[in-house]
Amino acid sequence: MTVLIIIVLVVVVIFLLSKSIRTVRPTGRGLIERFGRYNRFANPGIVFLVPFIERLIRVNITENMIDAGLQEIITSDSLNAQVDAQVYFKVRSDEQSVKDSQYNVFNYMIQIVALARTTLRNIIGTMSLKEANSERGKINSSLYNNLSTETKSWGLEIVRTELKEINPPTDVQETMNKVVKAANEKIAAIDFATARETQADGERRAAIKVAEGSRQSAILQAEGLKQAKITVAEGEAQAIKLINEAADQYFKGNAQLLRQLQAVEQSLTNNTKIVVPSDSKLVNVIGGLAGLETHPSTK
Repeated sequence: MTVLIIIVLVVVVIFLLSKSIRTVRPTGRGLIERFGRYNRFANPGIVFLVPFIERLIRVNITENMIDAGLQEIITSDSLNAQVDAQVYFKVRSDEQSVKDSQYNVFNYMIQIVALARTTLRNIIGTMSLKEANSERGKINSSLYNNLSTETKSWGLEIVRTELKEINPPTDVQETMNKVVKAANEKIAAIDFATARETQADGERRAAIKVAEGSRQSAILQAEGLKQAKITVAEGEAQAIKLINEAADQYFKGNAQLLRQLQAVEQSLTNNTKIVVPSDSKLVNVIGGLAGLETHPSTK
């Protein structure tokens, strides 16, 4: 009988211990309620409870992601756009925030989804489809600010929001694709024309350089010919000067002989035969110019 009682007591103690000892992981925090009222806060580690009197509520404080779900929203230009977004959030780790997440809102996971969907309808409903596609950052920012304000009393921290997709109606999408294709073809044509213009400009510059080189070469050649002619002319002028100086020196005081010589030169030019006495001074002059030695004839 005693052994049976001991066994029963051991079983009861084990059962009570299993009901009174709990653990809280580092990824969570705990709220301990006694008779349905909040009693104390539980940090990570072992938590002792009064069996059947106290209850432990574990709350995850790590970051969570919720998909708002695909929904159709009518834009300001009366088009039905399919919109989806994701919300990243977490419960703050302090005691008050953990309490708010459990006592100020019922199932905050569901509430965030509903709030995100409503906020997206309000934001995108005031924008055209083109604006909604081109201003995703603005939509994300507005969604983030709105959720942060509305969930402040829930003990939550909105980490970030991401607009997952905005899909226009099929016919609108096809039209937009055609517009994009036409714009790309226009840009490609402009780039090609610009490249051709650049190439033509390069060829024109090269032709100008070649023409300029030819012109400079012709100028240099003409300058060389000019200089050569000047040199020849200067040489001829110098020779004439020397001849004149020699003539002046030789015929100085012999003006009559110079006149006779000029007459002979003119006559020889016309192939005229002239008989000149051998003892004439003119014969001596001609012979001297020709390099001949003349002797007077004997009578």
